[in-house]
Amino acid sequence: MSDPAIATATQQILMAVQHPEQRPVVKTFFDEKTFTASHVVHDPQTLTAAVIDSVLDYDPASGRIKYDSAQEIVDYVRAEKLKVAWQLETHAHADHLSAAPWLQEQLGGKLGIGANIVQLQEVFGKIFNADTRFARDGSQFDHLFKDGEQFKLGNLNAIALHVPGHTPADMAFVIGDAAFIGDTLFMPDYGTARADFPGGDARMLYRSIRRLLTLPAETRLFLCHDYKAPNRDTYAWETTVGAERAHNVHVHEGVSEDDFVNMRTSRDATLALPNLIMPSVQVNIRGGHMPEPEDNGTSYIKIPINKL
Repeated sequence: MSDPAIATATQQILMAVQHPEQRPVVKTFFDEKTFTASHVVHDPQTLTAAVIDSVLDYDPASGRIKYDSAQEIVDYVRAEKLKVAWQLETHAHADHLSAAPWLQEQLGGKLGIGANIVQLQEVFGKIFNADTRFARDGSQFDHLFKDGEQFKLGNLNAIALHVPGHTPADMAFVIGDAAFIGDTLFMPDYGTARADFPGGDARMLYRSIRRLLTLPAETRLFLCHDYKAPNRDTYAWETTVGAERAHNVHVHEGVSEDDFVNMRTSRDATLALPNLIMPSVQVNIRGGHMPEPEDNGTSYIKIPINKL
């Protein structure tokens, strides 16, 4: 079956491979506390940039937030004289809080996420018993991307690809020859993302991964996390489609859908929830904003008992 979005992305990537001026510059900031890779990607000709999957520093013991990690991005953007057009989220993260609203204040840029965020807002709105002030229509974001939607980053062509499975709303953003794929694949020696959160689906994740792996082998893949695979001493967050096809320990060529689903389901059953899932989800479904203040002017993170 033809896939027009993948065909467009493939043409874009091959053109960028052949024409270096169409290849974006990528700078990654790794937060070891949450094992998160945030990326600043920019067009070398116009210096137009996007910030992808930023991290807000949050101390769960005190409930205090800081902006040290996000400030590193601000310093880099200003030093390189970049113009931020987008603050992009590949999905509503369950392991770190987004710094996108604060970065918007400092640097500008429209906040974008996949259109299916409304599904997660509905699901988690119920889980956390959010009141009527919490809109479940995606209005906390400036733009909701649909599958196959094309956009520009300066002179660079870009396209959004819906890659559900980890959550129903995961998006990959292909900019030039670089694909920012969120929580789908990890480094080849580590494998794939979990699929057991509300709305997750291992079979859907397999199909999303196979979709991504139909992109040209030269496609640069930038990941959202790394946890150091056994026998590897350094963190890594960049690989290629070709390397994933050949070497991914969970889903290399030849792994069937049923085998992957059985592996992923069994593995997920052994995993603890992320340490920051409670604050992260409540904040990230709100576009990085804290829950609405209560009558004393203070925002609170809820912890539902026996719900997750």
